[in-house]
Amino acid sequence: MLNQSAGSGPASAQGFGGQLGEMIGLLRANRCGGRLMVLIAALVVVIGATAWYQVQLNAWNKPFYDSLTRKDFPAFLQQLKVFGALALVLLALNVGQLWLDQTLKLTLRRGLFGALLDAWMKPGRADGIARSGLIGENPDQRMQIDTDMLADHTAALGIGLFQSTLLLLSFIGVLWKQSGSMTLPIAGQSFNIPGFMVWCALLYAITASWLSRLAGRRLVELNAERSSREAAFRFELVRVNEAREDIALHHGEAAEAARIAGTFGSVVDIILAAIRATVGLTWVTAGYGWFAIVAPILAASPFYFTGHMTIGELMLIVGAFNQVQSSLRWYVNNFPAIANWRATLYRVTSFHRALAAVDGLKVADTPHIERREQGNAIELSGLCVMTPYLCVRLEEDPVMAAPGERVLLQGVSGSGKTILFRAVSGLWGLGKGRVTMPEKGRALYLPTHAYVPPGPLIDSVCYPHPPGDYAAGEVAAALEAVGLGRLAERLSSVERWDQSLNASERQCIAFARALLQKPDWLVMDDALVQIDPEAQARIVALLKGPLAHVGLLGVGNGAELSGLYQRSVKIISEPGIVILPGSRHVAAAAGEAKPA
Repeated sequence: MLNQSAGSGPASAQGFGGQLGEMIGLLRANRCGGRLMVLIAALVVVIGATAWYQVQLNAWNKPFYDSLTRKDFPAFLQQLKVFGALALVLLALNVGQLWLDQTLKLTLRRGLFGALLDAWMKPGRADGIARSGLIGENPDQRMQIDTDMLADHTAALGIGLFQSTLLLLSFIGVLWKQSGSMTLPIAGQSFNIPGFMVWCALLYAITASWLSRLAGRRLVELNAERSSREAAFRFELVRVNEAREDIALHHGEAAEAARIAGTFGSVVDIILAAIRATVGLTWVTAGYGWFAIVAPILAASPFYFTGHMTIGELMLIVGAFNQVQSSLRWYVNNFPAIANWRATLYRVTSFHRALAAVDGLKVADTPHIERREQGNAIELSGLCVMTPYLCVRLEEDPVMAAPGERVLLQGVSGSGKTILFRAVSGLWGLGKGRVTMPEKGRALYLPTHAYVPPGPLIDSVCYPHPPGDYAAGEVAAALEAVGLGRLAERLSSVERWDQSLNASERQCIAFARALLQKPDWLVMDDALVQIDPEAQARIVALLKGPLAHVGLLGVGNGAELSGLYQRSVKIISEPGIVILPGSRHVAAAAGEAKPA
């Protein structure tokens, strides 16, 4: 059992370098590395060409402004033609870079999402991570919003950093060369300062970067916390919408409104804190940007007014200075984006590490049930299912069930029937003993409440197999057999069938699947109690007729109709808190596993 919050746990100890390496590993795992390398190589070429043409465009300033100073109209027209050619090439390069940029973002998102989806949908992981504390809450946000933001920020910041670095290296040479002939008159003496304007640009950008980091350092933490609180807020809204009927029956609207208002209040608090931090940062970034308009002119003005340079040379230096300090300003301007990127990178990588850790929990410092899937018989040997509330075992040990045999694991309410079913089906591993079940695909597990996914009805009946695996006539016949023949004409209808059908009808859908999938075993957790008497009689007739060859392992209170099971084994529970090694990890997980 994990117990990680959004800001703690193994991932936080991993460090930025480890998180970045893990993101690269996710992309490699999804096999999109080749396409990414092609896109990155193309971007390097386009950005390099753009930088070279921008240097040429900056050099164009000198002859253009000198022609204006001389009032040389033919030279002025010639420089306009040069400008048109440079602008046209730069426009084409900008369009190409935009396409490559957007394609890179999409490829990154597809790679990250695909890797997380593969990790999340490994057997048992989605259920395990949901019971793993805060880190397992709202996987929808981590896989949809966070992967989108991470891909967007990674591409934008990576391209921006490379482009700014390339422009810096290109224009710092231009600025150094132009500064070489600049002498500063002080007290009647002339002083030559190599690269004077370069040092001015560096000092200007470094000062602003330091102030920006000082003003915005809290944004990483605040943005991560805001993402967590926003996710909790969305979850509350979805939960209330799903439970709207129960809330209306209990007249609980006021209580739910107070709960939602409290969750939204926590979102407002963190947004206000982020606003205050952003305002402080904006004083630095905005002030830096405004002063940058006159900073190069102020720095170069002593040389211009002493007659050591022309207006064209001044504009050339101003253009190069702006490019250098603009490139150096990349960190200043992008500090909030960097903060968001690091927060999102942490959320995605911590979620991925938590998914991987779910498997390790089965063999951690807590006792675990050994599970095998082999052959076509069932054996429960030395089984003791442990929770913080009770320990569940069977009166008979071992319990053996041969193919086609029908055995009821019988217990009263509160004896731990549901947690026993979860252990047998592989959803709960804390305890000791061995569970041997038939090979994968030979057993169909039927919980108390049947799962009916959204979409076309035929998808629900055939779940988890694609509808193409069965003929339409087979599906219609299965529905008719369980008393839902009236739905045969609506197999292609798309609805929220989990809401359109009542509990009895949903459970009948589960038995229709059994008719289609033809398993060797049905493992049931009070699967008949949700079905109304008439439908129940029909299902029992199926189990004694067309499904008579199917083995049954039932978990229930013994109220099933007589003749369904050949023998029963009593469930024994020992109430009280069971102290396990690492039990601090178990308490939250068992919240869904209280005695049934």
